[in-house]
Amino acid sequence: MSDETRLREQICLLARSMFDRGLTHGSTGNISARTSDGGLLVSPTGTSFGRLDPARLARFDARGVHVGGDAPTKEMPLHAAFYETRKGAGAVVHLHSCHSVALSMLPDVDPDDFLPPLTPYSVMQLGRVKLLPFFLPGDPAMGEALRGLGGKRSAVMLANHGPVVAGRDVEAACNAVEELEATARLALMTRGMSARGLSGAQVRAVVQRFEVDW
Repeated sequence: MSDETRLREQICLLARSMFDRGLTHGSTGNISARTSDGGLLVSPTGTSFGRLDPARLARFDARGVHVGGDAPTKEMPLHAAFYETRKGAGAVVHLHSCHSVALSMLPDVDPDDFLPPLTPYSVMQLGRVKLLPFFLPGDPAMGEALRGLGGKRSAVMLANHGPVVAGRDVEAACNAVEELEATARLALMTRGMSARGLSGAQVRAVVQRFEVDW
């Protein structure tokens, strides 16, 4: 089995797992990953994470030219912006996960630090998450907003839409976006309960110990 065939199957397996657990629904969400030759494999537009076909993933060459498979997701501006600005990004995942979207709608969320530091794992896997404003789906302005961050964030939250996370490979990106959704769920579950999150000193210790971009 070639490396690309293995990657195609891994993308579809991870996407199906997230779909089956309700992390995205219908034909929402998109996923991409770098190939060994510097190209990209991208989920097609209008497809379900539960029914991706490895052979039909959109294929881009190292110059960014679409050379095979179905037409890619309309959210390509998001993916392209992460690859262009985030050194070492090997995959990007975008979900429409319910708890993170719900949290993005609340009026007192900090746009520069969307997730409260409730566990060390969200800090380790995500760093600080930037809340971006609402954009129409597929709007190239989303990519420009992400480029404006200068590659300093590995995860952003699109208001009223969903999270977008980059990782070193497709498994790491999927793990991180799941951590984002789980943390958003914890934030909603404990809202108004004076929950004890991590202290500033504890966050700094995690950042230093695990060399987190912060």
